[in-house]
Amino acid sequence: MDAELAAALVLIPDMPFGDVAVAREDLNKLVAAAPPTDATGVRIEERFIPGPDGAPKVRVEILTPDSGATDRPGVLDIHGGGFAIGSPKLDEALNVAIAREIGAVVVSVDYRLAPEHPFPAPAEDCYAALVWFAQNAKQLGVDPNRIAVLGDSSGGGLAATTALLARDRGTPPLAMQVLLEPELDDRLETESMKRGTDTPVWRYEKAVQSWDYYLAGQEATSYAAPARMQDLSGLPPTYLTVNELDPLRDEGLDYAHRLLRAGVSTELHCWPGAYHGFNLVIEAQITQRANRALIDTLRRGLSAS
Repeated sequence: MDAELAAALVLIPDMPFGDVAVAREDLNKLVAAAPPTDATGVRIEERFIPGPDGAPKVRVEILTPDSGATDRPGVLDIHGGGFAIGSPKLDEALNVAIAREIGAVVVSVDYRLAPEHPFPAPAEDCYAALVWFAQNAKQLGVDPNRIAVLGDSSGGGLAATTALLARDRGTPPLAMQVLLEPELDDRLETESMKRGTDTPVWRYEKAVQSWDYYLAGQEATSYAAPARMQDLSGLPPTYLTVNELDPLRDEGLDYAHRLLRAGVSTELHCWPGAYHGFNLVIEAQITQRANRALIDTLRRGLSAS
């Protein structure tokens, strides 16, 4: 294990996931205890946008850099939390950095959470947000041809689903998908998952609970669990990361390999000595490297040229 990440483990509570209310409260306390985000140069606003047909409006946070450009890149951010906990606040520091450093408008989706709202509600909220983003790109100062979808953990799984829905429904176009330590496969049969019974932050037991919440007894489709999608052709260029000590590692590796075999341009990173959610350790050198790599990838992938 990376030495800085190992030292930080005493500061990261092992949040139980069996009681969603307790897990949400614990996460809110963890987020509240973090230093406030320095949002200098970025305007953050809350908005409620149209949701899927027959569903409530979707709350989003929009982060807009102070520059008055009218053809900026856009990033749709989908937070993690095992499909059942979390909010855009989880990603605020990273989203501010993306907005400030590459001049992108970031729309972060506060999608409905399981188990109260199982699949397809969270996925459809994310897709509705993407459609709204593309349709309102000009008003937001965004080039509609330079929008990426980005997600971390279960948010990475939802980002993969959103990209699949955009492909199969024919709109809107995506410039790239960014899948960070994604949760993609409900079958939980990979070697890293079966061995991940005592790994930090995320382990087999929590993965079982997460999918139970999200599927609520439904049989998984290839949109609920993107690893089940047989045809991955036609997806946008992809940046995908996994962590060496993460139960989700092998399903991410498998997905990246299948994307490549399907002809999708894919950049894959495996962060050595890292456990799931290591980006919580903000000051660690490996976290800084990972964030720099992500920012650089978005800058290149969403360039105007």
